[in-house]
Amino acid sequence: MDFSLFFSQLMGGIGNGAVYASLALALVLIFRTTGILNFAQGEMALYSTYLFWYFTQRSVPVLLAILITMVISFIGGALIERVIIRPVEDKSPLVIVIVTIGLFLALNSIVQVQFGADIKTGLPRFYAATTWRPGNVQISADTLVLVAMLAIVCLLLYVLFQHTKVGLAMRAVSSNAESSRLSGIPVGNVLMLGWGLAAALGALAGVLIIPQLGLEASAMQSILFYSFAAAALGGFDSPVGAVVGGIIVGVAQALATQYVHFLDGITLIVPFGIILVVLMVRPQGLFGTKRVERV
Repeated sequence: MDFSLFFSQLMGGIGNGAVYASLALALVLIFRTTGILNFAQGEMALYSTYLFWYFTQRSVPVLLAILITMVISFIGGALIERVIIRPVEDKSPLVIVIVTIGLFLALNSIVQVQFGADIKTGLPRFYAATTWRPGNVQISADTLVLVAMLAIVCLLLYVLFQHTKVGLAMRAVSSNAESSRLSGIPVGNVLMLGWGLAAALGALAGVLIIPQLGLEASAMQSILFYSFAAAALGGFDSPVGAVVGGIIVGVAQALATQYVHFLDGITLIVPFGIILVVLMVRPQGLFGTKRVERV
């Protein structure tokens, strides 16, 4: 067995897993506060990435373009919750699923109309695309930046949820929205905040991974599949589970792609297989909360 190849794939998988974990965190943020699975999360991140491309094409410095994109995405996510999601949040789960799928299709169409359907290449990075080979193991700057980004995001979310009044309010709303409303917590504003944070987080994941892939209308769809698998594996109500699940899915994808040659389309079999196994064995995920209802 070529151990250098194995560890190179492992490092690449960890880098991809950091992206899946970031988008899975966005899914978890929305699910914890509203109980909604946002099927449009990937396309929200896609639109944000196109905004990033638009700003960089007009000579805006890369780091400033990322910041502006995240701010606009935060505002856009909050508006989506207020204008599109809130009117149907008390409807049946099927209605909400249809609304988020409709949002998915609408954002994808808007992207193609506004920015064109051609592939945008050469998106800039704020760091040099360097590759190191210690012991013949390939480690790229992309992997290190993605892992560092995930670590910083996790730290900031921990501080937000554990050491701020806003985070306490978000935890209260995710636990029991009705009791929180009776306690004087502005539940509507908290829900808008959750969607805004999820949109900003998705934007950050998009602008960091897309330079490696090329920007096109379908760029975020496969990433969303892997992120759903990560959230399902870790538990849709567990931020820790989203991170662990993202890394596991990223590593599993990288190793399966390298070593499993007898199955066509293995890259898509991995996330769907993980979702199927988790739903059969442990529906709440590895770190999810098992719900017990009294009859």
